Amino acid sequence: MVPLLLVLLLALVLFGAGFALKALWWIAVIVLVVWLIGFVARPKGGSARWYRW
Repeated sequence: MVPLLLVLLLALVLFGAGFALKALWWIAVIVLVVWLIGFVARPKGGSARWYRW
């Protein structure tokens, strides 16, 4: 009984980690696309940056 519970717990943890990593990849892709759009659409003015930090 205990080994079965451990295997099920391990599967649940790995599934949760996989889902979280997939979500993080999607967030990274969205941030990259927004950054690229900002880089392409930046104002024409030499070293003017479209972001402020």
